[in-house]
Amino acid sequence: MEAVLWQVLAGTRGGPNRARLLRALDRRPRNANQLADQLDLSYKTVRHHLDVLEDNGVVEGSSSDYGRIYLPSDRAQRHWDTAEEIMSQIDDERLDTGEQGGPDAGPEGST
Repeated sequence: MEAVLWQVLAGTRGGPNRARLLRALDRRPRNANQLADQLDLSYKTVRHHLDVLEDNGVVEGSSSDYGRIYLPSDRAQRHWDTAEEIMSQIDDERLDTGEQGGPDAGPEGST
């Protein structure tokens, strides 16, 4: 799971947005619409990243398709220290490059 976390959060261009989604879901399970509103991302972008996270076993969704609620998987929770380390590094890199915001910053485009 540690390699998967590094790949989906730090190994691709969309990693920072996936990290933001994962942080938000750790605080409170939400559906894609709620995440899009909270993180100021398009619904399509959020759905894409949730699909990537779910396909890799990082998040799991409720059985209902309509209004499906997502939360970090048990497997991701067991490796949460690694996830936090990666998300911290992403935040540090964003600050080093002059990008605005931290884990709940505003729009990030459609990455």
